[in-house]
Amino acid sequence: MSSPRFLLFPRGVAVAAAVLACVASAQVGAQPPTLTGPGVSAELARRRAAQVTDVAYDLALRVNAGDTATGRVTVSFTQRVPGDVVLDFRGLLVGDGRINGSAWPEVAAAWNRHHLVIPAARLHTGRNSVEVAFATPVAQAGASIIRNRDATDGNVYLYTLLVPSDANLLFPCFDQPDLKAKVRLSLTTPAAWRALANGAQIGADTAGALVTHRFAETQRLSTYLIAFAAGPWASVTRAVATTTKAAPVPVSLWMRQSRKAEAESDTLIEMNARALRWLGDWFGIPYAFDKFDALLAPAFPFGGMEHPGAVFYNEESFIYRERPTVSQLLGRQATTFHEVAHQWFGDYLTMRWFDDLWLKEGFATYMAARMQADLEPTSNAWKTFYLRNKPVAYATDATAGTTPIWQKLGNLDQAKSNYGPIVYNKAPGVLKQLEYLVGAAAFQRGVQDFLRTHAYGNGTWRELLGNVGRAAHRDLTAWGRAWMLRPGMPLVEQQLTVRNGVVQRLALVQRAAQPSLSGRGAWPLKVQVLLYYANKPAVRLPVEMRGDTTIVTAAAGRPAPDFVFANEGDYGYAIVLPDSMSVQWLEQHIGRVDDDFLRAMLWGSLWDLVRDARLSPTRYADMVLRELPNERDEQITGTLVGRLTTVIGRYSDSTAREALLAQAEPLLLRGAADSARSYGQRKAQLDAVIGLARSRASLQRLDGWLDRDSVVGLALRAPTRWSIVTRLVARAAPSAPSRLAAEARRDSTSEGQRQAFVADAARPNAANKEALFTRWFGDAALNEEWVTSSLRSFHDGDQAAITKRYLVPALDTLPWIQQNRRIFFLGSWLGATIGGQHDAEALLQIDRWLKAHPALAADLNQKIRQSRDELERTVRIREAFGAGTVRP
Repeated sequence: MSSPRFLLFPRGVAVAAAVLACVASAQVGAQPPTLTGPGVSAELARRRAAQVTDVAYDLALRVNAGDTATGRVTVSFTQRVPGDVVLDFRGLLVGDGRINGSAWPEVAAAWNRHHLVIPAARLHTGRNSVEVAFATPVAQAGASIIRNRDATDGNVYLYTLLVPSDANLLFPCFDQPDLKAKVRLSLTTPAAWRALANGAQIGADTAGALVTHRFAETQRLSTYLIAFAAGPWASVTRAVATTTKAAPVPVSLWMRQSRKAEAESDTLIEMNARALRWLGDWFGIPYAFDKFDALLAPAFPFGGMEHPGAVFYNEESFIYRERPTVSQLLGRQATTFHEVAHQWFGDYLTMRWFDDLWLKEGFATYMAARMQADLEPTSNAWKTFYLRNKPVAYATDATAGTTPIWQKLGNLDQAKSNYGPIVYNKAPGVLKQLEYLVGAAAFQRGVQDFLRTHAYGNGTWRELLGNVGRAAHRDLTAWGRAWMLRPGMPLVEQQLTVRNGVVQRLALVQRAAQPSLSGRGAWPLKVQVLLYYANKPAVRLPVEMRGDTTIVTAAAGRPAPDFVFANEGDYGYAIVLPDSMSVQWLEQHIGRVDDDFLRAMLWGSLWDLVRDARLSPTRYADMVLRELPNERDEQITGTLVGRLTTVIGRYSDSTAREALLAQAEPLLLRGAADSARSYGQRKAQLDAVIGLARSRASLQRLDGWLDRDSVVGLALRAPTRWSIVTRLVARAAPSAPSRLAAEARRDSTSEGQRQAFVADAARPNAANKEALFTRWFGDAALNEEWVTSSLRSFHDGDQAAITKRYLVPALDTLPWIQQNRRIFFLGSWLGATIGGQHDAEALLQIDRWLKAHPALAADLNQKIRQSRDELERTVRIREAFGAGTVRP
């Protein structure tokens, strides 16, 4: 390609952009407002998909450490239907332009800061090209190009993040997933910088203090998957075969110079390589891109992003500053497998529109678990899958704010709301149900057929189920309507009748968690019912539930079991509420259940009774306190410790809390000090001791620990030290200011600065809270990941009286947040804000606010109701079990 040409913009880009916006608003009128208004409407996407095809982008950008990137893009496409063609762009400004080689002097007037309208008169049926110069922001937050400065050595690093709708902030494009395009990129940077992108680098041209990196043309990509990174990165490369028969491709790990020594390069490269090989064999399709780069991105706002050929991972989740637990290692592996699985589901095949977001996210999570189970047989991966997905999914899906898996989306601007537990946690659970229903072989054949049919293209859930159904010789139409289109989820109540030691009747009664939302009728559900006997082999009965009540006829006449569990193996997607006989046995003997996976699910089922206000939280806590010293599974230990802290911190009144703390603190300290336990078990209990510290003696103990290099036989490193400092600050311990200052001096790294910011947010001081709340919105240089990290400490549950005043202002800001923050932030914002409250007054404030805003966008209303549910449960549980009393 020819050398890139750049339009040099004046310093006052924002002023110029504002002027242009005024002009453009008066002159862009050839298209209906639904097509050229903010965002990308579903109507515009449908029209364009029918109008243009064979899209290609030739993109040249100049980036450095400044706050503006300038560039030029040539958009080529074949026009099938005559008419104006609309490009999407909301960057800083546009410069000169050309259409099919001729000057386009009206380009500025054609831009309304959302879209560029290319007039039909300048286009023709067949191949067209449009060239536009532009500028876009570079910033720590709120930009498509994120800038990060390393506090250790002062180096500056840049990386893009375009999902779901920021490609049109980066450059003029057709920002919809079903207009896939081939991309040629050239990137001009300071000469000392290196760069990576979706395609392999094929050349570099140095001119003075600058170098232009040229990258190979990609396969067809959706715009949100375009990516690059630039800076003085370090990297390690290995050649890897991506199926048992495929030729090797280069697999590289990129990281900051200052963290190269900490990164486990060989381990992380091999982890990605194993995933590439396994998935290539399972799908029957080799890895479809030319190379694979994995970038450890600093201050990355979520776990990972699956750009084809250039996966970005959250640096802090992949480089540990203290010894990792088994749960952390499994989580890192699961994230890796998830993002690599996206190279097939998401990149090779992409959903047609973001209403089918689950199609990539649900599949990536499910395939990660299948891979983990196969590659790590001793990891008990399906237990991990259950613990990481089902409680989160159920906690959202049982609320009045839940949505179907397929979430109707009218505009790409609203796509951020579609991200959350329904697509990430429910969808993979439903896929597990689907595979159990049709069988593993048919499921695999159907998935392979789906991928081959839509290679480098787009698909929908209906097409997926069509392929799987044909492979299984089963019509999945009704199943799909129930699980894809119906909001909500089933609760299954076990009803067991025993007479003279023999089962007379076992019924599974299904009802909707939210009947007014889900409507009447049962979900089609296949489960495995377990009749458990402590002294003889258990009985397993496959059962298909098609109505509100299912009688398990095969159970009648059998000896009475010790307990029944209607979802052994976690094949069904349902909250299973055990019968009273089973609860009585489990309450006394759950530790006798040897199967870790089953025991984890049984603990979960009892916890569901607590959350449904049917079982006293103190009874559950008593079970945990009794069984915890004997529990040997690290993940179950962590889960139980977490639930114990929830009971103490949220579900108990002051009387019950003090009584539980008196028992819990010494027990947790003994567990943390027990060298016979795994490191992860000990660390979970140490973390709980820190998080539960309230009394003067407990806080003095924490304070003293900061003068030591180890506590209870465990090394005390930066992350845990920061947890202690944050707790001292939150409880206004006398030493908190000096400890915070000392730790900030001790740990001056980029991560240390973030942790100091988080700790400062915990100060129980009204003036400090007000200043930080204002800064969250007013400081454009504040990294979004820092804001996310500080939300929980700001809304510390012990400070509800101080933070309640921010409940309504936090709700008022939701439209701004949806427009200006990344995916997941909205859920974090509401979860922390509402989660920091626990009384009926806060619940009343939320309900009053909702009533006063009847025109609130439906997706925002749903997000509020999802977070509101936990507060409502907290109030209901406290009312039902005041002072820890047992409900009759």
